[in-house]
Amino acid sequence: MKYNLRNGNNRWMHRLTPVQILVICYVIVIFTGFVLLSLPVSSSGSESLTLIDALFTSTSATCVTGLTVVSTKEDLSLFGQLVVLIQFQLGGLGVMAFSTLFALILGRKISLRGRLLIQEDLNQYNISGLVRLMQYVLSFTLVFQGTGAFLLWLRLRNIFEGWDSFYYSIFHAVSAFNNAGFDIFGNSLENFTGDVMINLVIMTLIVFGGLGFAVLVEIFYRANGKRFSLTARMVFFMTLILLTIGFFTITALEWNNPETLGELKFGGKLLGGSFLSVTARTAGFNTIDTSLWKPTTLLLVIALMFIGASPGSTGGGIKTTTLTILVFGLISFVRGKSDIEVWKWRLNIWTVIKAFILTILAFFWVFLSTLGLSFFQDEQILPLLFEATSAFGTVGLSMGITEDLATPSKAILIISMLIGRVGVMSFAIALSMKRETPPRRLPEGHVMVG
Repeated sequence: MKYNLRNGNNRWMHRLTPVQILVICYVIVIFTGFVLLSLPVSSSGSESLTLIDALFTSTSATCVTGLTVVSTKEDLSLFGQLVVLIQFQLGGLGVMAFSTLFALILGRKISLRGRLLIQEDLNQYNISGLVRLMQYVLSFTLVFQGTGAFLLWLRLRNIFEGWDSFYYSIFHAVSAFNNAGFDIFGNSLENFTGDVMINLVIMTLIVFGGLGFAVLVEIFYRANGKRFSLTARMVFFMTLILLTIGFFTITALEWNNPETLGELKFGGKLLGGSFLSVTARTAGFNTIDTSLWKPTTLLLVIALMFIGASPGSTGGGIKTTTLTILVFGLISFVRGKSDIEVWKWRLNIWTVIKAFILTILAFFWVFLSTLGLSFFQDEQILPLLFEATSAFGTVGLSMGITEDLATPSKAILIISMLIGRVGVMSFAIALSMKRETPPRRLPEGHVMVG
């Protein structure tokens, strides 16, 4: 009887796809953090966090979002802050990737099913070389976070004393590289608007964390004369385009705004515009109060948050490669070409279809979540759209309404953050039932479009 039951369990587990197992793993990590943050020891006050606030904080940390309904500095104890730190480290590296690192350290072999889970978690094209990639992931993470923490400490040791300077440096270096956006300064980085060193270190960590681990490996191999892959070139191209457009547009829009960049000196304006352009895509740190930006700037930031970072990175959004495929697809269509061509490469039609469907699903979910928020919140539509996009893109920027959200609104954002971290298409696949492939093809239909 026991043997049959065990076999039944094994059969049930094998019915789950890697995507479904991945979603379950993230839910388990979120639930674990929820339990820990609900304990009195996680709160700095006499009362524990409410259940919905503990769940929201745990989800935001695991999904490396940075939206907060409680103050990480004021409302969480040192234990609670460390729980959050561990969670966004797990979420940034990828839950399955982190589990694999422990298995490698213990000398265990990675099974085929484990490799498939890593492939889904890191959004890789194939399973070859995944174990070696994981070794590089650990190395790059330690190097970037360690170097960033040291550079931040060189500056923060003049502001904070003893242990605090080390702790603040480590916390914010890890948060920046993982594009998490959590801070323990109390007001993000608004106290360091004109601090060149802190701004540059945080921006550098955000950019490299958002490129994707596979691309970081390619940068390392480039020193040995190897050519960049098409994915890496797409990432570099669109990242540079978005950072440039974001910098010039945001700086121009806010240049004379007395509540943002207007009162700063020339260098401070350039630094403030640069930082906002970098952080808007996925990080969530801010050096200027978000609620003071012009509506046009907010709409641009919403677009940048929706696009997000690159595949296999610590950030969310539809990804830079998806946007690149859509842009070149449009160019090829306008030119009357039957193939989607990108730099002398022809893209597989299913790759183009996937990029299109992913974008439509993302638009659809952001619209639905904004609609849901508007039903429960007495707010104008722009702050709600900003909040919904920030949650989906796992960014963490807010116009200051997060702490005042009703419980149903918090639940909507919790789901959005999970979808944003796992991926909207992966989440949809995880919820779908397995279907048999039809034995025959149906007749082709013709429909007028436009």
